[in-house]
Amino acid sequence: MKDKITVLLADDHTLFREGIKAILRDEPRIELVGEANDGREAVAKAGRLHPDVVLMDIAMPDLSGFEATRRIRKENPKTKILILTMYEEEEVITRCLNAGAAGYVLKDAPRSDLIHAIYTVSRGGQFLSSRALKKVVKQHVKFSETSATGYERLSDREREVLKLLADGLSLKEIAQLLMLSVKTVDAHKTNMMRKLDLHDRSEVIKYAIQQKVIRLAPLRGESKRLADDARETEKP
Repeated sequence: MKDKITVLLADDHTLFREGIKAILRDEPRIELVGEANDGREAVAKAGRLHPDVVLMDIAMPDLSGFEATRRIRKENPKTKILILTMYEEEEVITRCLNAGAAGYVLKDAPRSDLIHAIYTVSRGGQFLSSRALKKVVKQHVKFSETSATGYERLSDREREVLKLLADGLSLKEIAQLLMLSVKTVDAHKTNMMRKLDLHDRSEVIKYAIQQKVIRLAPLRGESKRLADDARETEKP
C-alpha cells in the first residue's frame, strides 16, 4: 500500500493553484508533488514524476488540457487524469472522456467533491460532477433504446467484462478476478464491444453509466464519509 496519493496540479492561474494547494495540504493521504503552468509542462512533469493523479485544467497556454491528457495517458497509462474546469458543455465533457480522463469536476464544486474525486480515480474508478453527469446522460439519451437492446444480447460473461472494464480494471486484473486467461477475457471484450458498437474504453464507461452498470461516486452528502473511509482502507 502506498502511503500517499501523489498529485500533479496543472493550471495556468497562480491564485487558483494556491487555493487548491491549501485544500490538499489538509489531506494527510494526498501529496502534491508538482505544479504546471501549461499543458506542455504538465506532460513533461507527469513523465518525470509519475503522479497517481493529475488535476488538469482545459484552457491552458501552449498545449491544451485535451491534448495534454491524451499524451499523458499514452506515455503514463497508470496516471489518472481528473479534469478540473469551469466548462460544463456536453461536447467539452465528451472530448475530455475521449482523451482518457477518468473524472470531471467543476471548479465551483464543494471541496469534498474534489477530495473524493481524487480518491476515486486514484483507485481506478470514475467521477463526474452532478451537472457534468446530467450533460453526458442528456447527450446520449437518444442512444438509450438502441443500447438497451444491445445489452440484452450480451452473454453473462460479456456483461461481467463490461462492468469490470468500466470500473477501470485491466485485462490481466479481470482475468485474475474471473479466473480466466487474458486471451479469453480479450475475446469477451472484443465480442462485447462489437455487439454494442463501442470503440474504446471511454465509450465503454459512458455506456456503463447510461445503463447503470456502474454506480458513480456519491456526491456531497456521502463524499466526506467515503473520503474518510478511503484513508483507512488499503489501496488495492
